[in-house]
Amino acid sequence: MSEVKFSKEHEWVTIKDDVATIGITKHATELLGDIVFAELPEKGTSVTKDGTAGVVESTKAASDVYTPISGEVVDTNQSIVDDPSKINNDPEGDAWFFKLKVKDLNEINSLMSREEYEKFAKESTN
Repeated sequence: MSEVKFSKEHEWVTIKDDVATIGITKHATELLGDIVFAELPEKGTSVTKDGTAGVVESTKAASDVYTPISGEVVDTNQSIVDDPSKINNDPEGDAWFFKLKVKDLNEINSLMSREEYEKFAKESTN
């Protein structure tokens, strides 16, 4: 499954086999403005669906990064820690935050499709 799914906290997730890649959405970066700091979870950390898994700070605000599904962190994207501006440039591509070994693949079913997320994002900013 490589379809992108979205959470109400503005994270995206793709799953390949039993590994999920997670980042924040373009919409989130537009709300935050220029991102100047990123903190990621440690490899080996267990995270729970909707739990805090990191932090981003921008010139406007600090915001928690949540995990849309449960699992164990197996990789983190050090390049966004070294250069947080990458998050603004490619939030739904190379600027992913972390990868999880998924605990329960069924959790993905509670997330939104791109179309549902875009409608949600538009309604939540009005």
